[in-house]
Amino acid sequence: MLNKKPLRNDLIYPELSYKIVGVLFEAHNKLGPGYHEKYYQKATALGLQESGLSFNEQVYSPLVFNDSKVGRYFLDFLIDDKIILEIKKGDRFSKRNIDQIVAYLKVNNLKLGIIANFGNKELKFKRIINFDS
Repeated sequence: MLNKKPLRNDLIYPELSYKIVGVLFEAHNKLGPGYHEKYYQKATALGLQESGLSFNEQVYSPLVFNDSKVGRYFLDFLIDDKIILEIKKGDRFSKRNIDQIVAYLKVNNLKLGIIANFGNKELKFKRIINFDS
């Protein structure tokens, strides 16, 4: 009998995160490297749909200051109203991209974001936590 290792208990939304990451790897493995970001985003949307996950794509998110809208964001994906997923093309995580996810999390009062970089050789992903939520 195999002993199934339990999911980590120190992660935010571990089961949902693992499903999302599985979809990302499937998209990367089937498409391979070298495509535009928008194609990885479309493949990810199809994978999320096929996996039965609840999600919205290109979600409008206003930035409000003193009851006035001062800006706006569009999230690549909002999954299960809990996790922001941003799709990028590249081999490294830039500070600008990480700061972008942190801002999205704060504006939407969410705890977890995932940034996925579809690189030339491999998929890399990073979990971003909003400690202020």
